[in-house]
Amino acid sequence: MTTTDSGNREKSAPRGGAAADDNDLGAAGSQLSTAPQEDAPNLPALGAVGWARWFWRQLTSMRVALILLFMLSLAAIPGSLIPQSGQDETRVADFMERHDTLGPVYEKLGLFHVYSSVWFSAIYILLFVSLIGCIVPRTWQFVGQLRGRPPGGPRRLTRLPAYATWRTEAEPEQVREAALKALKKRRFRAHLVGDAVAAEKGYLREAGNLAFHIALIVMLVAFAWGQLYRSEGNKLIVEGGGFANTLTQYDDFKSGNLFTAEDLNPFSFDLKNFRGTYEASGPNKGTPRIYEASIDYAVGADGKEKSTKIEVNKPLEIGDSKIYLVSHGYAPVITVRDGKGKVVFSDAAPLLPLDSNVTSSGAIKITDGYTNAEGQREQLGFQAFFLPTYGGKNTAVLSQFPALLNPVLNLEPYHGDLGIDSGVPQSVYRLEKRKLKAYEDSKGAQVRENLKPGETMTLPGGNGTVTFDGVKEWAGFQVTQQPGSGWALGGAVTAILGLAASLFVQRRRVWVRAVTGPDGVTVVEMAGLGRSESAKVPEELGDLAAVVHDEAPTVAELGSDGDPPASTEAEGGDADRRSPGAAAPTCAAPAARLPAGDAGSDSPRPPAVPSEGAER
Repeated sequence: MTTTDSGNREKSAPRGGAAADDNDLGAAGSQLSTAPQEDAPNLPALGAVGWARWFWRQLTSMRVALILLFMLSLAAIPGSLIPQSGQDETRVADFMERHDTLGPVYEKLGLFHVYSSVWFSAIYILLFVSLIGCIVPRTWQFVGQLRGRPPGGPRRLTRLPAYATWRTEAEPEQVREAALKALKKRRFRAHLVGDAVAAEKGYLREAGNLAFHIALIVMLVAFAWGQLYRSEGNKLIVEGGGFANTLTQYDDFKSGNLFTAEDLNPFSFDLKNFRGTYEASGPNKGTPRIYEASIDYAVGADGKEKSTKIEVNKPLEIGDSKIYLVSHGYAPVITVRDGKGKVVFSDAAPLLPLDSNVTSSGAIKITDGYTNAEGQREQLGFQAFFLPTYGGKNTAVLSQFPALLNPVLNLEPYHGDLGIDSGVPQSVYRLEKRKLKAYEDSKGAQVRENLKPGETMTLPGGNGTVTFDGVKEWAGFQVTQQPGSGWALGGAVTAILGLAASLFVQRRRVWVRAVTGPDGVTVVEMAGLGRSESAKVPEELGDLAAVVHDEAPTVAELGSDGDPPASTEAEGGDADRRSPGAAAPTCAAPAARLPAGDAGSDSPRPPAVPSEGAER
């Protein structure tokens, strides 16, 4: 077998044949992806229609989609750094009070309500439209590819990145049948096209790409839906107390712009008791081991009452509402009597914990029903400080352990005007002392006493008594409604799986051609083409070639007298004596191939000669 060098072939190859080969190769690699081809930026045609088409092409391009996604991530940063009116009105008002210049600027720019501002909504909607405009045509194109068949191979398979060839005594039909069977067994979509078998695999790559983009749309819709219809409220309940899911029952409540009171799920529950256990010793002393609230709940006005327990990170789900256990503390039970012995207050007063050992503080307010020793109506206020485990006089005034081992209640009594009747809102855990007077003893010192359960403090001047009756525990619950959270989670999982498929699955095509040569011996050619250069294509082609070769082994090339042929001249002019044998086909790796656009690659290449094997 004799071939000429690449220079002579280039001179002898007609220019029209090179162009035809390029078109042929382009057709073989067509539709390996559904990604749209972005043309060079041109000025739009005159008129409104021309500008509209140009704007739509720019908006639905992948470049603009990435820019909008980056802008959306930047726009969300102020929502994390600046207090938001939908989450904490108090912090927003405090910011406005402390920043006379910056506050009004932020307010005009909508930085106190970022996620409902015009500019954030504009970016959000543009990204949404861009993704839809990109996905819809790609989806139809992908569906068309699934309904179609792999294209036929180019005339010269030698130009493809991965290539193998050998000669066999098997008939071309037998080779094609064996190739078709081997390809289908490896889950290729294969069919006969003329004298070759065309096969394709890796559609999961494009399916994953589309799934990733569709999942982004689902996440955007779920996020918007959740923000518009969400609600979140907190309620502190003392043991024995209850709660009904209405707006007036919440201690604080915030919701999305489209949320209404009718969207609240109808349910109620009572806190039977709270149980907390703690590490008693070691480096983790005082660390909670069990936090659980036992409740009785009912769904609807006539629902059957059920019992359950709510633990940390184990909420109770009713409809699309979730009830979380978020906090815990103590509520000393006190009884206040006036100078005549009349009970004016007897209830548990929840106090807020200050540290991990549940050192607690708060205020107890008596607003109505109290009269002093002179018969005048007054209001009473007590600054309360509670220690679940008091360490004694020689220790710091802090609880030594979170459990009720040695409870002590410290009270500072005041009388006068609590400031509640002025209409100005104030915290129930804070005592406004501007119009209050402290009780003083006979020495002029402010009255302040430590009480243990069962002990009583007497107010000076016959103004009454305060008895510390015991301690109840309270639990803080957060009730949330976040519609669309399940869709958002599903979209996130789908996006991850789709991205993984688009990154690790390769779309590739394989062609197997079997024709009868001039000497009557069948020439088998196999070639592979992937969307991108990868070592997987030639490796896979080599495995396939080995399978087909088992069904159509290499023919021994012997002379007419039974001796090996004299010699063959390779492309460099070097003599290479080949020994007869039946060996596996050779497969060219991409690095050993001429690139598709090389001048010498458009001429026919001689089939690779099998390596030395056993004599026949």
